[in-house]
Amino acid sequence: MPVVQVSLISGYSRELKQRLCSRLTDAVRHTIEADPEAITIFLHEVDPDGYMRGGRARAPGAEAAAPPSPEALVRTFLDAMEARDLEVASALLADDFTMEFPGSGVMSRLDELVAWARGRYRFVKKRFTAFDSCDKGDHAVVVCHGELYGEWPDGSTFDGIRFIDRFEVRDGKLSRQSVWNDLALASA
Repeated sequence: MPVVQVSLISGYSRELKQRLCSRLTDAVRHTIEADPEAITIFLHEVDPDGYMRGGRARAPGAEAAAPPSPEALVRTFLDAMEARDLEVASALLADDFTMEFPGSGVMSRLDELVAWARGRYRFVKKRFTAFDSCDKGDHAVVVCHGELYGEWPDGSTFDGIRFIDRFEVRDGKLSRQSVWNDLALASA
């Protein structure tokens, strides 16, 4: 029965502490193949007055609020793109963001994507089947998949077209998007 104990300065949000416990449980489960029911996580909170590092008292400050999870960041981006709110979507992108769609080549700005997609369809929306996330050390990977639906340029509709989106999240920003879908097969 693995037991993990972590000491934190008190003041972190409940959401952040629960996410930390969940991720630690997953890390143990995937490292030593333990049954999640057998894994115990203890968070010990230390009063900020009883903590010092580098000769200075420290407190959680702004980081006490949980940043959005990588999955939540991806969902916010995709929702903004579907609503064509490019200002909100752009604010979620890293300075070195790149994206690639089937047949598009590498793009780095959302206006490039809009121009590239203009003649391919009137609009496209996504029905999500699942989101999967994993931590890769210096970044997180979020993969979502499901089906596309929308309208072709002539006004006819399409539905049930498979897609997979893979995102890399670094420092709270989207740094890369890779997309695979069957739109070309459906349009043929």
